[in-house]
Amino acid sequence: MSAQRSTFTSPVDDLELATYEWDVSDPRGVVQVAHGLAEHSARYDRFARALNDAGYTVRAIDHRGHGASIAGEPGDFGAPGFDALIADLAAYGASVRGELPLFLVAHSMGSFAAQSVILTHSEQYAGVVLSGSTALDLLAAGMAQAEGPVGLAAFNAGFEHRTGYEWLTRDEAEVDRYVADPLCGFELPDETVPALFGSAGTLADPAALAGVRHDLPLLIASGSDDPLAGGGQLVEVLGQRYRDAGLVDVTVKLYDGARHEILNEINRDEVTTDVLAWLDAHL
Repeated sequence: MSAQRSTFTSPVDDLELATYEWDVSDPRGVVQVAHGLAEHSARYDRFARALNDAGYTVRAIDHRGHGASIAGEPGDFGAPGFDALIADLAAYGASVRGELPLFLVAHSMGSFAAQSVILTHSEQYAGVVLSGSTALDLLAAGMAQAEGPVGLAAFNAGFEHRTGYEWLTRDEAEVDRYVADPLCGFELPDETVPALFGSAGTLADPAALAGVRHDLPLLIASGSDDPLAGGGQLVEVLGQRYRDAGLVDVTVKLYDGARHEILNEINRDEVTTDVLAWLDAHL
């Protein structure tokens, strides 16, 4: 089934945001998907269909400045900034939450927003999956010390430079699809990347993390070669921070050799199977 398109009005500034709905009859649960920077929700169609096959209804939103929600310059969060994207994510989750368990699967920038959302809205989710995530404060410190360009291009250092986006996945066909997509990989406004790190200190603050309900199941999944993961160390730190904050069900899963977009990796079937098994175990 193709995704049904609709819109959601931001509670922050009344911006109309594009939404996608992959429905199934008699669903067992609902999965909210939050995409990453310089991409859009339609790229998650394959994953959404796999979720449908497993009995889950899927809901997704094109974040402000992305996909069909671009109102000005691509990647521009608008006057309210990244905080508005975080608020959009929480409000959209509340709007699709019904009697069925609601899970959040959030990738990269979406996972950064999700880290903020669960500080104050963890009660609305039956479980959260963070993909391509990191300890933002430590990543920011590392990027500040690095030489060369700052931005998405910096992440391709250490990889082959066929297109400049080899850091995303080992699957060349997926990289080529990303490069050919006019709604992916666009030049970002100067303020966009720094805005992502604005909440880094709060996300590392034990007092703030104490606000996450202790029985929230959390899966942090990443490729060992994802430049955001720091060889896996930053993902392990992120998981330990949640454990130290009192969360009792935190799983960190590293896929050897995989890069940033694990749902588009050459072992994506393994990743999808693992995520589905985790969701089923926490219904």
